[in-house]
Amino acid sequence: MAGVVHGFFGRQGGVSDGVYASLNCGYGSSDAPERVRENRRRVAARLGTREERLITVYQIHSADVVTVDAPWSRGDAPKADAMVTNVKGIALGVLAADCAPVLLADERAGVVGAAHAGWKGAIGGVAESAVRAMEALGAERARIRAAIGPCISQGSYEVGPEFMTRFIDEASANSAFFQPSARPGHALFDLPGYVAARLATFGLSTVERMNMCTYEHAGHYFSFRRTTHRGETDYGRNISAILLSP
Repeated sequence: MAGVVHGFFGRQGGVSDGVYASLNCGYGSSDAPERVRENRRRVAARLGTREERLITVYQIHSADVVTVDAPWSRGDAPKADAMVTNVKGIALGVLAADCAPVLLADERAGVVGAAHAGWKGAIGGVAESAVRAMEALGAERARIRAAIGPCISQGSYEVGPEFMTRFIDEASANSAFFQPSARPGHALFDLPGYVAARLATFGLSTVERMNMCTYEHAGHYFSFRRTTHRGETDYGRNISAILLSP
């Protein structure tokens, strides 16, 4: 898309080590802050901007969205899970380690957005909130293209009966995003499929999925669930970002 730059970054190409090796971009981890900043500088450079113009929010698994007109400092990051902007040169970044990163763009209007869609944000409508905020800046829903980046796949996402009940109570059609797992009473949840279906139903022109599993590809992506299963003490965060070219 002319004038739009984006990237889904994994765990390779940075300076962190240990469980954070190597492109950990999350200050919320216990990694050395100077290493996280250098990793984010490398991401920003790849996108064609400066580190201080690559911004992220304090993610809280909500449907809240922020309209961005200027970069903020790390300590001033608002609590939200989506951002939109029509300002060139500001990279909107979302962090994830199994949740679904969603990048959105209306090329003609010059409006972009980024959303962090874990299951709570997804069922709460975080992606749709981002679309509405983009429309407030002049985007048109039928022109918006969305890309869902690396996240946990259905085969690796086992959930309990209460989880499944919550989604099916929301809409009976949501049963299509669950398959029985080997454990009685449990199921496998298709997070990227669910997010993609909601966006398509919402009227977006294009919704694409990378179909890369963060849990399965240990050498390429950080994964909260894999870290938990391995009993590791902490985990890094993958970053996905989008910006309008200056």
